Amino acid sequence: MPNDPQSPFVTSGIRLGTAAITTRGFMESETKILGNLICDVLDDIENEKNISSVKEKVLNLTSQFPVYSSDKKAVA
Repeated sequence: MPNDPQSPFVTSGIRLGTAAITTRGFMESETKILGNLICDVLDDIENEKNISSVKEKVLNLTSQFPVYSSDKKAVA
């Protein structure tokens, strides 16, 4: 982690890459939504109802940005 005073051998944070979401077409607004959803789970990690709710929101968000396009013009 940048500027982390801990040794590299001490797990003190989490680093998330953005290559997969930007490849799918996520912009800043969707990235903020995704970050907030991650925080929602981490803030209440034991709450299965909350996790299920966040999962539905993630599925809804990611369905707007398919990994593969079914549009043949986009492939050509």
